Parts: sequence; C-alpha cells; structure tokens
Amino acid sequence: MLAEFIRECLAVDVSRRLTSEDVVERLSNLFVTRGTPKYIRSDNGPEFTAGRVRTWLDRVGVQTLFIEPGSPWENGFIESFNGKLRDELLNVELFDTLLEARVLTERWRRHYNVVRPHSSLGYRPPAPEAVLSAINFTPDPS
Repeated sequence: MLAEFIRECLAVDVSRRLTSEDVVERLSNLFVTRGTPKYIRSDNGPEFTAGRVRTWLDRVGVQTLFIEPGSPWENGFIESFNGKLRDELLNVELFDTLLEARVLTERWRRHYNVVRPHSSLGYRPPAPEAVLSAINFTPDPS
C-alpha cells in the first residue's frame, strides 16, 4: 500500500493468497497507526471490491476510488511503484520460502522508504531515517 501524496510504501503483504479479511486487517492497522484517509484508490481486484471491505470502509468513512478496468494510467503512482518493486526485488531475488519472501520484501520496503531517492520528491526518500530516528528517540530520564 502506497501513500499517494508522500510516496511512502506503508505495507507490502506477502502471501500465497490475500482475502478481503486480510485487506480489512491491514487497513485497520494502518488507520490506527497512520490515521484514517479520506479515500483509498485501488484497482478492481476481488480483495478490494469485496462487500466486506466496502462495507467496512463505508463504516469508517473512507471513500473508494476504483480505477477503470484496463486503465493502469489512472493509478500511475502505484503502477510506477509496482515496476520498481518488480525491477529492484522480484526480478533479482529467488525466494525459497514464504518467510524469506516476507523478510526480503520488508527489507526492500524499508530501503525504498528511508534510503532510496525519489525523483518526485527532489531526490529524497519519503521517510528519511532522521525522521524515523526522531520518532523512535527516547530521552534519558535522568
């Protein structure tokens, strides 16, 4: 999941199959930790168009913006992200286990967010390590 405005990758779930329940659980966790967005843009995949997901999003007040089938340019940011994920991770790694795929994907996601420069952000990463360090900083109680 990609935050459209700041270009930060919020999550990449790796599984043999993702269900609408998986989507609701991931979105719920993101809404708690990052705040509830006004809308979510997605393709028309069954995990996003499922009645359970749409009902849940309606209950929490999030609008859905579905792109037209066969129109990837309507979701250019995510298409660009998917290309980078493919080129920089999926075409380079051979995963032996699901756990290995999850670990390497999370490592790539963190690099994408805190190290990798993004041309759309003036060649800065969307969530530089300095920001993460400041958030995780615990002052000395003495």
